[in-house]
Amino acid sequence: MIDPLFWLGLSILLVAVSLTAVLIVAVPAVKELARAARSAEKLFDTLSRELPPTLESIRLTGIEISDLTDDVSQGVQRASKVAKQLDRGIETAREQAKGVQGTTRSVFTGLKVAWKRFKQPNSSSKADDAIANTDRPSLPSSDNQRYGSTRRK
Repeated sequence: MIDPLFWLGLSILLVAVSLTAVLIVAVPAVKELARAARSAEKLFDTLSRELPPTLESIRLTGIEISDLTDDVSQGVQRASKVAKQLDRGIETAREQAKGVQGTTRSVFTGLKVAWKRFKQPNSSSKADDAIANTDRPSLPSSDNQRYGSTRRK
């Protein structure tokens, strides 16, 4: 069995069987690769059609968001100014209310004193007149004649 032709034939037969087995296994794999390539081609076509408008839309949305952000910040600044003006107005109103309160107290105090004075008998009015006349500076005699005497006799 040392015949070289036999071994050569057997080797060729084994190589042929091996190649057949590889081809039998490779055919479905190649079919799957072809199907995957078609799917990838469809995906790339869809992406080339859909991606640019989507990216443009995203860019425009970013610009709109930026504009809205600017508008909101301007609105916040305006609201802040209005709030500051309102605070100043409230502070002014408080100060005016305090002034009115003080004036009102003064008026009521004056009314109370006037009412008490009005209700008192006239007996003390002569003493008050005397006190009032001594508190006034006296006019020179020529002025007394011109304007009349201010003192009671």
